[in-house]
Amino acid sequence: MPVTVARPLQQQIVDWDDYVGRFEAPQSVELKPRATGYLQSVHFRDGQFVRKGQLLFTIDARPSQAALAQAQAQLARAQATVVNARTELARSRTLAAQQAASREEVEQRQAALRTAEADVAAARAAIRAQQLNVGFTRVLAPISGQISQRQVDPGNSVTADQTVLTTIVSTNPLHFTFQGSEALLLKYQRENIGRAGTAVRIRLQDEGSYVHAGTLDFVDPVVDANAGTVRARAIVANPDGFLKPGMFGHMRLAASRPYTALLVPDTAIVTDAARRVVYVVDSKNTVVARPVELGPLTGNLRVVRSGLGPEERVIIDGIQRAQPGQKVAPKLGRIPVITGPEPAARDTPMAAPSSSATSVGDPGR
Repeated sequence: MPVTVARPLQQQIVDWDDYVGRFEAPQSVELKPRATGYLQSVHFRDGQFVRKGQLLFTIDARPSQAALAQAQAQLARAQATVVNARTELARSRTLAAQQAASREEVEQRQAALRTAEADVAAARAAIRAQQLNVGFTRVLAPISGQISQRQVDPGNSVTADQTVLTTIVSTNPLHFTFQGSEALLLKYQRENIGRAGTAVRIRLQDEGSYVHAGTLDFVDPVVDANAGTVRARAIVANPDGFLKPGMFGHMRLAASRPYTALLVPDTAIVTDAARRVVYVVDSKNTVVARPVELGPLTGNLRVVRSGLGPEERVIIDGIQRAQPGQKVAPKLGRIPVITGPEPAARDTPMAAPSSSATSVGDPGR
C-alpha cells in the first residue's frame, strides 16, 4: 500500500503552561474629601485620564478662610501680648535694680512673658491647621490614572473622610493575577524557572494569539492550605489604555528552558489501548509500531519526548491503510507546519494548566 513518510522535525522548543486570570489596577483610590462643606465645582470629565496633583473638585472655602482669618487675628493678639510682657519685664528689672521692686515681681513678669510666647506658638500652629483646612477645599488627584464618573454633583454637602466623590485607577502598567497549583510551584522551584522577571504572554478572550507581553513580578510566599494553590502576578505594559482592570485573559508562562525536540504531526499519533504509538517504516519497508512518550502540542505538531529517533521514517499520510508488519510503498514527503489558533486554556484556575510549546523566538504564536 502506498504511504507518505517523513523524518521528524527537529526544533528548539520552549514549553509553556497556560493559566487564566484577570487584569487588576496596581493602584486604586476611592477619593474622599478631607474638608466638610458644600461642593462648589467639578474640574474633570467622567472617564478622562488625570495626572497626580490635578485639581478635581472645589469645596466652598469661605468658612475655612474665615477660620484662618480668626487664627491670624489670635496670632496678632498673642504677639502684642508678648511685646507688652517684655516691656513690663524690662521695667520690673530696672525697678528691682533700684530696690524699688521685689524679686518676686520680676519672676512673675518672666512667667507672664513665657506664657505669652507659648500663646504665640499655639496661634501659629492654629494658623497652620487652618491653612491645611483651606487647602483641603481643593481636592487633588492623589495618583495618575483614569477617573471614574463623579458620585456627587455641585451644590451637595460633603462630609470629610466619608463622602465618596469618585474613583481613580492607574492604567499603565496593569497587573495580571492568576493562581497555580502547589505541584507546579514545586516544579518551577526545583528547575529554577518561573521566578520574578520571567517573560509571560497574554491573550484576551477574542484574540487568537498571545500578543500582550509582560513579566512575572510576584509569587505569594504563602500557599492557600484549603485550595492548594498559590497566587501570582505579572506586570503588563498598557501605554494605550486598551487593557482594562477586570478583563479576563489567558496567560502563557515559560515552563522549561529551550531544548531540542522531535516533532511529528499530531495526526500521525495512533492510540493503541493505553499506549500512544507512531508508525515508522524500517529499512525493509515494513511498518513498525513505536510506542512514544508525548509532550505538548505546538500548532499542528506534537513533541515526542522519547521512543523515536531523528532519522526514522514516520508515516504522515496513509496511516489508515498501514498495519504493523505489513509491507508498504513509502513515498518521501514533508511535514506540514500549520500555525492556527492557540490550544484552549484550562477552564478553571484551580485545575492543572494546559501545556503547549512553541519554537524558540516565537512565544506569541
